Formats: sequence, structure tokens, C-alpha cells
Amino acid sequence: MNHGRTLLLVEDSQDDVDLTLRALEKNRIINEIDEIIVARDGVEALEYLFATGAHAGRDMTHMPEVVLLDLKLPKISGHAVLQRMRADERTRRIPVVILTSSNEEKDVFTSYDLGANSFVRKPIDCAEFIEAARQLGLYWLGMNEPPPGSA
Repeated sequence: MNHGRTLLLVEDSQDDVDLTLRALEKNRIINEIDEIIVARDGVEALEYLFATGAHAGRDMTHMPEVVLLDLKLPKISGHAVLQRMRADERTRRIPVVILTSSNEEKDVFTSYDLGANSFVRKPIDCAEFIEAARQLGLYWLGMNEPPPGSA
């Protein structure tokens, strides 16, 4: 079965979700994506990734091409989501970009120690955020070669 390209955005702030989606649309990166899944907390992200809970029955052969993951999430933290992803053969190779407002150096170290592919601090300025989203989209959905069979 041939599936389109999916991006999983794990973000609890509606403002940041809206800004991210607007940035992807403004930069026409949204045209490269067939589906954007938004998870509002760590539990929802894991349910999507592992086809449980609200996503029970989801086709597990179709995984996101990239995950944009906030760290400060309700229920289960972004680091815990990343740790679960890297511990499971089905999700360990999915590229994960930490997209967070955290300025904590320990968050950078922990993210890479747990297997993050990239760590990006969310710019506060709207124009800078839109540019950052453009660059993320161009790289992860344009230039990056995903693992075979991941999409």
C-alpha cells in the first residue's frame, strides 16, 4: 500500500501549533506533506505511533517521515516519548526534531543522549519562527533521505 508523507507534530500549545502550520503553509512546505497529525500531549503521541488508544487500528506500516517534538508536554514529557520511540524497533529510526522553547543546556544533552536527530529552540519572533520552520521543512522533507520503508 502506498501512503503519502506524514509529519507528526507533538505540541500542547495551540498558538505554537497554529504558528507551525501557518509557517509550513506560507513556505509551501505543506504541499510536500500529505498529512499532518497533531498530538497535544505525550500520551497522544505514543498512541498514534504505536496504534493504541484513540489510534487503535491505525496502519502501523505507515509511519511519520519526521516527528517535531516539544519537550514540555502534559502527561508524558517529550524526553519520555523520545525514549519510548528509540526503544522500539518500529519507531527507532524515525527522525525526531526537538522543537522547544527550553533554554536548558541539560535538555539539549538529554535530547541527543536519547537519540534526537536535531534540537531547535523555538524563536520568539514570529518572522524568525516562520524562517526556522521553512528551513526545517526544506531539510527534513526535501533533502533528508528517510530510512527505507519509513513512509
